[in-house]
Amino acid sequence: QAQLVESGGGSVQAGGSLRLSCAASGYTVRYYCMAWFRQAPGKEREGVATIVRDDGRISYADSVKGRFTISQDNAKYTLYLQMNSLKPEDTATYYCAASPVVCGTLYPSNYDVWGQGTQVTVSS
Repeated sequence: QAQLVESGGGSVQAGGSLRLSCAASGYTVRYYCMAWFRQAPGKEREGVATIVRDDGRISYADSVKGRFTISQDNAKYTLYLQMNSLKPEDTATYYCAASPVVCGTLYPSNYDVWGQGTQVTVSS
């Protein structure tokens, strides 16, 4: 069964850093397009960053440019999100997601497989 499992969330003070990981298994390992999303309570799910598995093309939401870095270890089928200079407004549940075809999109509807999420809390 296709599966994505996030880890690495936690609580951090503003200005701190966290590194999230997302391990893929099942047919998800064949998916070409990966992304990170986040969702705060009562808010819409927001695209954070995308990456193409083979060529490494990357895109970011404007809100995280210069602070977050998406990367992947293709041999381990693992996706990462390095988050630096965290702000309280970054507080959310973070999800990784995979699409079999569509790449570089920050729209949740384009993604077929989702992890359960990992909580990130940034205190001021």
